[in-house]
Amino acid sequence: MGVKAALPKYELYIYMAVLYMAMIWAGSWVLEVSSVNVNRKAFKATVKSGWHYFGRKMDIADFEWVMWFSTFRNHILFALSGHVIFAKICSMLAPQHRSIMYMAYGMMAIFSSMGWTYVALILSHCILLYSISLVKLRWLCFVAGFTSLATIKVEPFISWQGGFMKGTFELQQVLFYGGCGFSIMRCMSFALENCEKKESNYSFLELLKYNFYLPFFYFGPVMTFDKFHTQVNSPDLTRKEREMWNITTQAVLHLVAIIIVDVLFHFLYILTIPNDIKLLKHLSDWALAGLAYSNLVYDWIKAAVMFGVINTVSRLDHLDPPKPPKCITLLYVFAETHFDRGINDWLCKYVYDYLGGNHDNIWNELLATVSTFGITALWLGPCEVVFIWSFFNCFGLNFELWLAKFFSLEPFASMELVARRLLIKGFPVSTLSVLFVTYCGVQLIKERERRLALLADPDPIPAPAPAPPPTAVSAPVTHTGPTLKEPVAMEEPGKEKAE
Repeated sequence: MGVKAALPKYELYIYMAVLYMAMIWAGSWVLEVSSVNVNRKAFKATVKSGWHYFGRKMDIADFEWVMWFSTFRNHILFALSGHVIFAKICSMLAPQHRSIMYMAYGMMAIFSSMGWTYVALILSHCILLYSISLVKLRWLCFVAGFTSLATIKVEPFISWQGGFMKGTFELQQVLFYGGCGFSIMRCMSFALENCEKKESNYSFLELLKYNFYLPFFYFGPVMTFDKFHTQVNSPDLTRKEREMWNITTQAVLHLVAIIIVDVLFHFLYILTIPNDIKLLKHLSDWALAGLAYSNLVYDWIKAAVMFGVINTVSRLDHLDPPKPPKCITLLYVFAETHFDRGINDWLCKYVYDYLGGNHDNIWNELLATVSTFGITALWLGPCEVVFIWSFFNCFGLNFELWLAKFFSLEPFASMELVARRLLIKGFPVSTLSVLFVTYCGVQLIKERERRLALLADPDPIPAPAPAPPPTAVSAPVTHTGPTLKEPVAMEEPGKEKAE
């Protein structure tokens, strides 16, 4: 990809202005709909009292967000703060045994919140997959792992395992299934890594230290066993330059994001409005576009904040967790459409890259994508919506490869071909507006990627030319021919945009 030639600044400014003006204009429509229909009967269940002094109600349709940052905020902060303090003390007194101390604190916290029957259930999953990993057969580890995962995703096993829950507090069901699901994925990672260890086996204690690390236990992200094992047992606990500053900055950014979302929920009821089908039928195209875009951005912010808070704690423990998801506005290919990079890394390492190889063969890619999204559907919980989502993502990945193969043939390899068929109800005004805004956004994304590429691989600084040797008598120099210059490679017009 050509990244050296930048777009003209005025062109970037035009794209930026169009993108932000479209976002503000669509947001104004959503604000108007929220304000006019605040007392609508369909809103009563999910739009509750908020800022009394401003006369604004709040959208509380997302249970997970309310649980994290309102209802059980103090409980979660208490558990994570206790882990940070306990981990710091252990790192100072016995750094070589810190992984065992992390495990001990995690098991105590899980036992105190969920009870001994839940801990016993998690241990049974660990024992099962550890025993099967000793056979060192990958397919058997997959069968056992996915069977265990199905017991918490498919009826009647869900109801059966629900009997292991003791207590009635509201957060318990989320903790129960979250802890079970992520534990099974971690145990599968351990089993598959143990299959690759030909000469010996990892100990059962290593599995327990890996699975009962509290920050990752209930809500993820999933960190593959090989990375966790290497990092948590590293004797080097020195910080990189400005590492603590970066950790603090990320924590402050997460706090600011939480405040901004809280403010927006008092003005934009983006989660409640889509549940009112009658109201949706009367909304304008701009209001619908604003709702769709804002819901996608909110899903990204929620994942980024929830994983970001956990990642901040794990970075204090000298771990390098999976990065937060990429902003939805920066996505334009199916290969990057994921919110949980931990699960994405897990699937790529053990399924997608393992079956797809270098992803050049059409049939291997088809097998890899079908397998990957089949597992993803099981992880998310089999239902009609998940199957539709998986199908279109699987088709999108393969369609991108088919197009790349097709246009790599002549004469398409040496020319730019753009073909669009627009068969949408709002054609031409709404359709062309959305396409133009999308185009502007993509241009800004490409410019950002160009700058990041230049930072990662800057142009080499040419060495200074050697000084001519001193001469006693200066004499005029006569050139007998033209000065030869090194040829400069020129890019073909439009090549960068085609790529």
